Amino acid sequence: MEWTEKAPEYGDIVRTKVSFYYHYGIFVNENRIIQFGLPDNVNRPADEVKVLATDIYTFIGKGELEVAELSASEKAKRRKPKQAVALAESRIGEGGYNILHNNCEHFVYDCVLGEKNSDFISNLRKNLRKKLGKND
Repeated sequence: MEWTEKAPEYGDIVRTKVSFYYHYGIFVNENRIIQFGLPDNVNRPADEVKVLATDIYTFIGKGELEVAELSASEKAKRRKPKQAVALAESRIGEGGYNILHNNCEHFVYDCVLGEKNSDFISNLRKNLRKKLGKND
């Protein structure tokens, strides 16, 4: 997956940089981006973080909006935009936030690609294992 600054389309995965990490959502329109919590989830108790929808300005805050450019293999797995948005909409109000196992990136990958994934957490684990000398 690559990232670009362009106008998002219905059902696109979008993100915005928040200090050292990114916050992810699913674009519906400028008045509606579905996301797992808000960009400042790190400062909130996990039981308060829920799937919700906000406008684009609340989503990006002071950051910039980036749009996912899916690879060929990701495009093959991708749900149709209408299905991805319907799934995300059906999950509004859902909780269970966990920074390592169920965060905003996991949420959008699950809705759009059908599998929970977080490149940020995977890279963090990989780098930690490397520093600890566990390269398996």
